[in-house]
Amino acid sequence: MKIAILGLAQTGKKTLFTLLTGREVPPTRKPGEALEGIASIQDSRVDTLSDLYQPKKTVYAENQFVLCPDISEGATSRQWMDPARRCDLLCILIRSFDSPDVFHPAGSVDPERDRAMIESELLLADMQLVDTRLQRLAKEKKGGQTNEQKLEESILQRFNAALEEEQFLSSVTLEPQEEQVIKSLDLVTRTPIMYAYNVSEDEIGKDFGPGALTISCEIEKEISTIDDAAERQEFMEDLGISQPSLERINAALYDALGLMSFYTSGKDECRAWTIRKGSPAPVAGGKIHSDIERGFIRVEVMKYDDLIALGSEQAVKQAGKMQLNGKDYVIEDGDICHFLFNV
Repeated sequence: MKIAILGLAQTGKKTLFTLLTGREVPPTRKPGEALEGIASIQDSRVDTLSDLYQPKKTVYAENQFVLCPDISEGATSRQWMDPARRCDLLCILIRSFDSPDVFHPAGSVDPERDRAMIESELLLADMQLVDTRLQRLAKEKKGGQTNEQKLEESILQRFNAALEEEQFLSSVTLEPQEEQVIKSLDLVTRTPIMYAYNVSEDEIGKDFGPGALTISCEIEKEISTIDDAAERQEFMEDLGISQPSLERINAALYDALGLMSFYTSGKDECRAWTIRKGSPAPVAGGKIHSDIERGFIRVEVMKYDDLIALGSEQAVKQAGKMQLNGKDYVIEDGDICHFLFNV
């Protein structure tokens, strides 16, 4: 999955990007340039399975993050827009920390003002795109319209009405056929959004509303430099942090995208795989290899909690908790799977 990191200047976006991906932002980066990096999703279940199986290789799931150019109010050129449109989710970082050493483009720190301004820019970006496309369809109409063009025009008129009411396009329900018609437009307010507030130490845990996360990029930066696990845990406990915020961010990203993990485990490899919630077994197998989906026979499933409680695959089988499921089985979060197939 590709996730855009968006926000105003001086919000901590570069620090967050580096914390997530391990990639430093080069000083030679141009003002309007997007930067991409891969982030392994730290998963305690993968760690536990790796300790149990002692495999040759341990592989975490990954996300791709895109550090977008700064959003600026009223700019005629929205350089942040193109890379954001090509992403599956927008992670909007909003500044809540105050520091005399870090200027704010608006002159003062006001998270709710900044959030409202960013949302206005997102709406304006889609208004512009929808209006441009409607004008083009109007010109094409003179030569006659196809059924698909008529459908697209109808959808865009509904979108236009929603945007004029300052409603994100994610609030407009479409049929699957309609989704296909407008898919190539990459409308940014149809993309799932997660808000993260970059806070100071005394704001850790502050409630910014439903679905919003708090993170202190500076403190997370300090945590990432502590190699000793016990020392790192003590440092977090002193600050009232139960787990690194980066783990919470990854969990929230999965939730916002409707994703989950299943696992494959053995002596060769322990690995996490990412699928959409509600995926049937053949589709999950297809994430590993297309042949598995094409030639699916059945899937052996262990529940993660059963394996950990009983200690081994053999014990799970002896307890009668190893499941054999067919193509209609819907994979659940944490399932440990072995697929049988024939092509």
